[in-house]
Amino acid sequence: MSEALLKLENVSKIFTLGIIGRVRITAVNDVSMEIRRGEVLGILGESGSGKSTIAKLILKILKPSAGKIFYAGKDIWEIDTREYYKRVQGVFQDPYASFNPRRKVLDVLLDTIRNYYPEEIHNQMERVTEVLNSVGMNIKDIAGKYPHEFSGGQLQRISIARALLVKPDIIIADEPVSMVDASTRIDILNIFLNLRDRENLTSIIIGHDLSLTQYVSDRVAILYRGQIVEQGPADMLRDPAHPYTKMLLEAVPRMEFRWSQFKYSVESVERGNGGDVGCVFASRCPSKMSICSYLQPPIFNVGYSQVKCWLYGPK
Repeated sequence: MSEALLKLENVSKIFTLGIIGRVRITAVNDVSMEIRRGEVLGILGESGSGKSTIAKLILKILKPSAGKIFYAGKDIWEIDTREYYKRVQGVFQDPYASFNPRRKVLDVLLDTIRNYYPEEIHNQMERVTEVLNSVGMNIKDIAGKYPHEFSGGQLQRISIARALLVKPDIIIADEPVSMVDASTRIDILNIFLNLRDRENLTSIIIGHDLSLTQYVSDRVAILYRGQIVEQGPADMLRDPAHPYTKMLLEAVPRMEFRWSQFKYSVESVERGNGGDVGCVFASRCPSKMSICSYLQPPIFNVGYSQVKCWLYGPK
């Protein structure tokens, strides 16, 4: 088993609202997980589940309210920020928001090398050409062009190339294909798989599409209301253990779909509890037991996955 390159230990993020901070919103709640060198980890969940907050925590855009994040065994907040970003880079949902619309794309890429590796000024064009080729682009395709002259898929490829110019060990990709045409989504995801196989690059792919997440990931973590409720190999999505993961699987359109087979009725889809007491999924779960209302479940090992659900507790 490969080493843990990135590790989250009991990480929580609480936002306070209002003048005196009376309103507290728990976006991430006691999350622990490991990301191993050379793997693709998928983080899957609904909108508002805390996926993007986890990305921002790993990228040091936000600081945890509790818990710690380690890179190569060292607390990331003890690592010089510039040095950290040489090792960990981000690719975001909207590629157009990631570029200055007034600057030519090639100039942005060259500046990335100058800022991080000024000693490589003599071979910077060769480096840009090499990285663009690795994401299916050519330097002739971008010469003299501004961001608005590219399609979403093309600009997302360039966003990945910009991250690769820094020579990172990890790329955090937050919804990297949600604003890309359906016809090119697999092509974008294949870039991360090729980088894993060719350069042993570690990636964290955040998304809400179960099929795409299963396709690109070696392992998957299922996030619900800030908590990881199930994690394990990507194959677990074929036969998941947690009721929430089962709900996600049932929601995938199928030719043989029948309403009578759908266990999660509209009436069951309501706001869950705050997660301070009981199971965070209790109010939506068709398998709810009395214990689920007042006691949070621990993590149980079920086959090859880890599940946070009382269904797998002692009988």
